Amino acid sequence: MKRPLQVTLLVLSGLGLLHASLFTDLSLRFVKEGMRPMLVASGVLLLVLGVAEAWSHQKPAGGDGHDHEDAEADADADADRHVDAHGHDHSTVPRIAWLLFLPALSLLFYAPPALGAYTAAREAPKAVTEQRYFDPLPATSPVPLTLTQFTSRVQQDHKRDIGGRSVRMTGFVTPDKGADGWYLTRIIFTCCAADAQSVKVRIHGASALPADTWVTVTGTWHPGGTLGTSSAPAALDARTVKKVAKPVNAYTDALPLF
Repeated sequence: MKRPLQVTLLVLSGLGLLHASLFTDLSLRFVKEGMRPMLVASGVLLLVLGVAEAWSHQKPAGGDGHDHEDAEADADADADRHVDAHGHDHSTVPRIAWLLFLPALSLLFYAPPALGAYTAAREAPKAVTEQRYFDPLPATSPVPLTLTQFTSRVQQDHKRDIGGRSVRMTGFVTPDKGADGWYLTRIIFTCCAADAQSVKVRIHGASALPADTWVTVTGTWHPGGTLGTSSAPAALDARTVKKVAKPVNAYTDALPLF
């Protein structure tokens, strides 16, 4: 790839990373919040490299600059004549190299959409970590819980404290076509979008809003199986469903905001 194109690609990539991680929250669609500083540093580094490459191309090699211009002309002439033993010309940029510009441009002008109901509907729920001891639930009602906490309480708390308690959780709507109810869902990043996993709680007794709508649901555990064992479903009989704004950092299983 010729030098002007190399410089352009470095600068565009740097600007794209800074746009996604420093000036907007787009990076949170793809990586965890903790990786944001590294993206900012990478964007700055790419910009510095691009500027340095452009500066080195413009700076005269010495003298009055004619030697540099002559050397550059000779290099261009050599490139025009560069053909390998198989007759392949390597003096021009391979067409496929232009595809390198697409990721940089997409970060600036059209970032890929965030993961949501489409992804969650096509994968099994994330298995919750085994837990032996649970603190007593607070006296407040409804009890604010994450979807993971609710699932763990339902399937692993042998004291069955969750039974009959009113709880409140926040997530987005994932429809379940052809079945009773819908899923309250969270997608969780361990590192980035490539390792995303979903945690779901089936909602009964309330009509589903459009897919990917963020809601806070209040209700009680929907009976089934044996509470405190893996046979108990992570399901809720909804009393209220309230539409809420999507959180900035949506890829964590966080407590409801209110």
